Amino acid sequence: MTLRINEVLHGFKLKDTKELKEISSKAYVFEHEKSGAKLIKIENDDDNKVFSIGFRTPPEDSTGLTHILEHSVLCGSRKFNTKEPFVELLKGSLNTFLNAMTYPDKTIYPVASRNEKDYFNLMDVYMDAVLYPNIYKYPEIFMQEGWHYNIEDPKDDLAYNGVVYNEMKGAYSSPESLLYRMVNKTVLPDTPYKESSGGDPEFIPDLSYEQFLNFHKKYYHPSNSYILVYGDGDLDKELGFLDQNYLSNFDRVEVDSDIPTQKAFQEMSENEFEYGVSEEDSLEDKTYLNLNFVIGNADEGELALAFEILAHMLLKTPAAPLKKALLDNGIGKAISGEYSGSIKQPVFSIIAKNCNEGDKEKFKAIVFSTLEELASKGIDKETVEASINRIEFELREGEYDGYPKGLIHYTRIMDSWLYGGDPFVHLQYDNYFENIKAALKEDYFENLIRKYILENKHSSFIMLKPKKNLNEEKQKALKDKLTDIKKSFSEEQVNELINKCKNLKERQNAPDTEEDLASIPMLSIDDIDRKAEILPIEERNINGVKVLYHKLFTNKIAYLNLYFNCDALNSDDVVYVRFLADILGKLDTKNYDYGTLSNKININTGGIAYSPVSYSINGDPDNFNPYLLINLKTLLNKLDNGVELLGEIIKNTVYDKEDRLLQLIKEIRSRIEGRLIDNGHRLALRKILSYCTEKGKYDEITLGLSYYEFLCKLEDSFSTEKQDIISKLKEVSKALFNKNNLIISYSSEEEDYKTLEEVAPKLVSYLEESDIDARVFSFGEIVTNEGLLTQGNVQYVAKGGNYIKKGFSYNGALNVLETISGFDYLWNNVRVKGGAYGVFANFRRDGGAYIVSYRDPNLKETIKIYDDMKDYLNNFTSNEREMTKYIIGTIRKLDYPLTTASKSEVAVANYLSNITSEDIQRERDEVLKADEKVIRSFAPLVQCVMEQDLICVVGNENKIKENKELFNTLEKVIK
Repeated sequence: MTLRINEVLHGFKLKDTKELKEISSKAYVFEHEKSGAKLIKIENDDDNKVFSIGFRTPPEDSTGLTHILEHSVLCGSRKFNTKEPFVELLKGSLNTFLNAMTYPDKTIYPVASRNEKDYFNLMDVYMDAVLYPNIYKYPEIFMQEGWHYNIEDPKDDLAYNGVVYNEMKGAYSSPESLLYRMVNKTVLPDTPYKESSGGDPEFIPDLSYEQFLNFHKKYYHPSNSYILVYGDGDLDKELGFLDQNYLSNFDRVEVDSDIPTQKAFQEMSENEFEYGVSEEDSLEDKTYLNLNFVIGNADEGELALAFEILAHMLLKTPAAPLKKALLDNGIGKAISGEYSGSIKQPVFSIIAKNCNEGDKEKFKAIVFSTLEELASKGIDKETVEASINRIEFELREGEYDGYPKGLIHYTRIMDSWLYGGDPFVHLQYDNYFENIKAALKEDYFENLIRKYILENKHSSFIMLKPKKNLNEEKQKALKDKLTDIKKSFSEEQVNELINKCKNLKERQNAPDTEEDLASIPMLSIDDIDRKAEILPIEERNINGVKVLYHKLFTNKIAYLNLYFNCDALNSDDVVYVRFLADILGKLDTKNYDYGTLSNKININTGGIAYSPVSYSINGDPDNFNPYLLINLKTLLNKLDNGVELLGEIIKNTVYDKEDRLLQLIKEIRSRIEGRLIDNGHRLALRKILSYCTEKGKYDEITLGLSYYEFLCKLEDSFSTEKQDIISKLKEVSKALFNKNNLIISYSSEEEDYKTLEEVAPKLVSYLEESDIDARVFSFGEIVTNEGLLTQGNVQYVAKGGNYIKKGFSYNGALNVLETISGFDYLWNNVRVKGGAYGVFANFRRDGGAYIVSYRDPNLKETIKIYDDMKDYLNNFTSNEREMTKYIIGTIRKLDYPLTTASKSEVAVANYLSNITSEDIQRERDEVLKADEKVIRSFAPLVQCVMEQDLICVVGNENKIKENKELFNTLEKVIK
């Protein structure tokens, strides 16, 4: 289609066009004349089409209004009058992405699908949701998703409940999350950014239903909208749909959503905040120190890219000079930071974790003296080149696990478009790289450091300190507050609250009518490809080493994965597989110090990553294959360089530098520790699987809480055990890096396979070549049913077992059971009624099965819901339409689009698990044949899993102790 500037198509006037060669696309900028809606079409040959509508939504306070509204508009609308169209779409759509996101200044609603019919269905539901939501008809939506007083009997104590309220209780439990929420508050205090758009649990109950509705009326209007359509869809059809069904119903209005600019500070802002630790915890090494600098404006494309590179250069590699200076001077155990560009005035942050209050001035002094020295004497040019190359490689590779490309482009567009800037300023980066590469000869980054950090007073310092019993004090204050509130209510008011809760429960319990459910558009089974996709994999051999080759278009990037079998290790040494993965490439080698090595890796590759992986043998609960996986990605013409660097790491790593080894142990421990509370569901489910499968025990040792505990022991005993640790590292690395242990996986086009053949002899030359004495792991008896205590305010509740060991077998329709339970029984009972943020079930091929909740205010009640799932399944009924929906939603998960890199990894995982293409097709056939009788047949399987009574709960210390009879042991998570 050829369009001219100012031409009108379906009410949309074309304002501009742009060739975006960096992403092989053409952009069209439109404005809908009647409604004022702004729209961009990114046209290319990507069949993973993306639609998103966003609104500028500056928060007015910290009640989480924007976040609650994001949840609530997806709970039914004018055309789609079910309680949760969002969930119905998850059940029965082939979407490749479906979500909504609240940012500090905007709310976006993106969807994606490779199926055109599905794409327009998704667009229809989302447009109706944001413009015509049921929030005006049903105040219970606000109560459910936001907050409400929870009370069922006049004698009961008052309590707060609500999905967002509980979600944010969990978010505010993590000190790192709390710190990040304070950054904008301290540097942009006269703007909406000072507020918590997600919601501060202390203030969420201040939000009224009237405020909530008024905010939607004001900001959710097409005149305040920013729409993207992306991919190979028909532009004429897309614009016609939006105009005729939605936008033509609205007249242009003035929406005052402009975000004020923060006036620059004359001096740095100093701030202190507190987070809670328990009475028994030490306060040592638990303080966070943080510096923040406001960096220009959002629409400065080159500056944004330059600071992304600078953040990488200063803080994110082993060679990073600022990170190294702080750690070498004993400031903290881990250093991090980032450039946050998705706000009107971007911010650059530097964070030191696990510090002490007394480190404050030293932290500042080292940061500024190091930056002054870098600005004056210059940054090592190899360090500069390394970071430029790494960021450029990632941008040009354009692979995004979990997110469609169109959504990534939309967020970058919004980083300037939302503030009135050129929408494409962050996508047209070729010229920026040309300018930035002047830094290889000139003082480009040195000048940035001086102007935007050393001479920039628009900055803040934050100290986040631990305080004993702070959480207990807050819980008591909350309890007292609710007691006082209840006392202030008359009997009539209390009864009114009880009635409101009753009405909420009645709405939650009432099933949607068949007529309402039929309003949700869905595909038919005929829209599904009955044949499973077969990922390319071919067994070859080079120099006596098995090669698994994947013929894929890789855009001249070589994806080389090395799988080193771990069977030669003793059971006690398994934990060193993960430890090696965490330190390889970060230590000196025979020919390079670790900083130089890091630079050479980033100059010559797109990264080398190390990770422990394991694959259960198809349907066998006791056997699995463990590997250390090394991923190397690089341009084809640099594969030889990449292999040479990898060989240097494998063969010549120096494990004897005690100071560096201890520094890495502290850093890794600190990094993991910072994630433990937010990842409680992962800790819990890994514990459950460790109770019931050998693979689960292995994974818990290498990926779970046990690994964190191992690091704690290493740090605490390092002075006396360091020689043993070093010896063990040498021993394990020698056992692993053996030619007879190795399987190579390689992805390229056929004509580029010769590149691997050329470098393979060099790769093999770095390896040992001795016979492998394979051993059988024996991890012995382990403690089950653990209560893992945190200072968090919510729980992660897991229960599971192994069904194959009880005589049941794997069936592909168990995938459908996951869909049904996750978006029906568990969703309705644990999330909707219980107030948890999320819940899901998983039934694995090796028989391992679990259910786990996320940010859950409950504990015992949730476990009872899990136990009662058998009754739900025994009585399960579904009409043909609903069953079709569940099947389509399941196929969506099976057919999720994979990146080039992940295609090869999934193909190898199937290969190493002895899962054949016939198995994959049979699983798909079992999904497609699933009916209510099949689902009912799983009731005994679920019952047998729950009756194994294997429980793990991560969460609030007091809550778990109140239910201590459920557990065999109680243990603190953070050491």
